[in-house]
Amino acid sequence: MPLLIPADFDSLWSTFQHTAFKFEVRDRYDVPSEHESLRRFLAGQPDPERATRPWLTRMKAATGQGKRVERVRVLTEPHGDYARWLLAGTPLSTAAGEDIRYLSRKRAADLELPEHDFALFDSARLVLLNFDADDRPLRHELTTDPEIVLRHCQWRDAAWHYAEPYEQYAGR
Repeated sequence: MPLLIPADFDSLWSTFQHTAFKFEVRDRYDVPSEHESLRRFLAGQPDPERATRPWLTRMKAATGQGKRVERVRVLTEPHGDYARWLLAGTPLSTAAGEDIRYLSRKRAADLELPEHDFALFDSARLVLLNFDADDRPLRHELTTDPEIVLRHCQWRDAAWHYAEPYEQYAGR
């Protein structure tokens, strides 16, 4: 499978035609661009820059064109600091048009969902998301192999069916 540099992966979020889906299973991600926002959240400080992230602009543009962007996050309960930070920021993403749903780690295991992150674009291009032992992103792998893509589409459909919309998940 070809390896993607970060710019190649980023471009897929701007060039998909109809649907983009991301499945996230890690309890945390060590992404340098998130460090300051997470620090502020944990310190109880306001973070006005969080509402102006380029990701939100990209999601508004995509969904404004009628494209669907969906995400399922598998969370360990009780939530750790990073998960609480993600949940606190979800209203910004949903306001930008992204549909984010949540699934408990136990439910994901019961459904035999994979234990790796992936992204699907137009149900035809699959990116397997790789991370090191310290939760830092590595180069990701792109495949269009129909058998591998189909299996991930099936996992996506199962995860989506059983995951709870943000409002429902956050309300309990």
